[in-house]
This record gives sequence, C-alpha cells and structure tokens, in this order.
Amino acid sequence: MDIVFAGTPDAAVPALEAFVESRHRIRAVLTRPDAPVGRKRVLTPSPVKARALELGLDVIEASRLRGEVIAELRALKVDAVAVVAYGAIAGPAALSTAELGWFNLHFSLLPAHRGAAPVQRALIEGRQHSGVSVFRIDEGMDSGPVLRRLELPLDHPDVATALDDYAHKGAAELVAAFDDLEDGTAVLTPQSGEATHADKIGVDDAHLDFTEPAQAIIDRSRGVSPSPGPWADVDGKRTKLFGLTPAPEVTDPPEVGLLTSWEKTAVLGCGDGWVHVAEIQPFGKARMAAVDFLRGRGDIRFDPLETSAEPAADPEQGA
Repeated sequence: MDIVFAGTPDAAVPALEAFVESRHRIRAVLTRPDAPVGRKRVLTPSPVKARALELGLDVIEASRLRGEVIAELRALKVDAVAVVAYGAIAGPAALSTAELGWFNLHFSLLPAHRGAAPVQRALIEGRQHSGVSVFRIDEGMDSGPVLRRLELPLDHPDVATALDDYAHKGAAELVAAFDDLEDGTAVLTPQSGEATHADKIGVDDAHLDFTEPAQAIIDRSRGVSPSPGPWADVDGKRTKLFGLTPAPEVTDPPEVGLLTSWEKTAVLGCGDGWVHVAEIQPFGKARMAAVDFLRGRGDIRFDPLETSAEPAADPEQGA
C-alpha cells in the first residue's frame, strides 16, 4: 500500500524503520516542526524527521492538521496513514485524506489508558502487564475499533526502557495490521470494557510522598523516570531521586523521609519500610551516586509533603 507515516518522538522511530523494511511504500513522513531543545533552546528536528531524512524520505512538517497540510496529504492519494505519537489531533478533514483511514499504534490495551501517557500511568498504578493496540482513528479520544492487540509484561525499571520495548514490539504489530488491511483480512473490533484515561504527566505527578508504602513510591518513580524525574524537597529545594528499588533486608523501623547509608548503599525511609536509592540530583547540580553524596554530606531529611513548595524551574535539571 501507499502510506503516509505520521510520528514525532523517539518512540515512533522503530515503526518508521519497520515500514521502510516492509512491502508498503512511504510516500511522505508527517511530523511536528523543529522545536527548541536544551538550555540554549537550539532549534532541533524531531527524532522522526531526523531519521526520515537519513532514509531519504520526503518530510511534511505541521503542528496542526488544517489548510495547506490537508491539501498536501490529499494530493498524495495514499491508501492509509500510520500514526505513532504524532502529537496533533486528526479531525474529519485529515481523516478523509486516506482511502482506508488513519491507524494509530497506542501503547496500552485499549480501552485502558486512553490518552497521552499510557505507559507512565500504568507504571504509576503498579500494573504488572499492559500492551499495545492498533486501532483506526475516529473523532473520539483513542476510541476507534481495534485491529490488533498484544499483551506485554510491564516489568521495566523506568518509562524509557518500557517505551523502547513497546515501541519495537508495537512496530511489528502496526506493520502486520497494514499487511492485513492490504490483504483484506483485517478485522475491526469495537472496543469493549471500562475506558480509563492517561493524562499527560506533569511535574506534580513526580512529587514523592514518603508517607506512602515503599512499593507505591517505587511505582511512581518508575512512571516518571527519567522525565520529569521523581523529586521531593530538601530545605525547600527540589531534589531528584533515581533508581528506587525495594530494600526488604533493612529491618529497622523506617524514619519517613530520611536518606541514610546502610551497608555501603543509600536507603530511604517510607511509610512501611525502606527503599534503595541509586542516584540523587540535588537542586542545580548533576546526578551522582546517592551513597557518594551521603559520604560527603551525611544523612539528609526530606521536607514533609504538606510543607513542601515547588521552587522555580532549575535549568540544570531540565525539569
């Protein structure tokens, strides 16, 4: 089939590469415009645009699907559009530009976790399994009929590794769905079951409450690592923590919010026990091994959540 591929972030690149190796023909790649990145706000192409240009593919840049972009897509006369985290809503005009429709790879088992942050929210909730779905886009929020679903474990240490895994496995599912569409064997199944929503992750979602159980704190840290990064305040300044894992071997009663050394490791007191902390990033400084930080400074105690106030953004931390 002749297709347009629409995507923007790193998570979309494996699917782009899979289509290049498939029997389908990419007529153009649709992605969001270059955006400022980093402390110096350097205008930078999206990961999908950068890879598309390396592959010699034509690129269409658009932040909204309207006007000239619609005309450009319609002129291509493609059979279908493959979408992976493009980042803009496709309305009726856009959806009408492909004969068979637009088909999205979503990183959840729909109708669970519709929305912008399905993997992040599933990790925060402590889910042991999730998956990927390929569905035809309609005018609702991730509500269209499903072509393919694949259940997958969700045992990753953070969002980055989970998304990378799901992106590669999902790429194969998306291409297989397009094979089915071309062969006339695709079955579109309406979504059934309770729909849940996965709103975009913000800085407040990454704020740790150490009065919660250890596993809940670990789950939240996995769901917000590496970005925006799990954090709490020390003397009113945001401090990030990374690599939180269970510490059942520490049997002393926990001191909630205390980061201290134990057997050449750093451990943190939570509501019902302790967790290991691999790395710490004090406000305005680089990440370092938490045990090394404690060796130079001694124990630290995080501010209680109810008295914690979010400081101004720290450019060094990229939050």
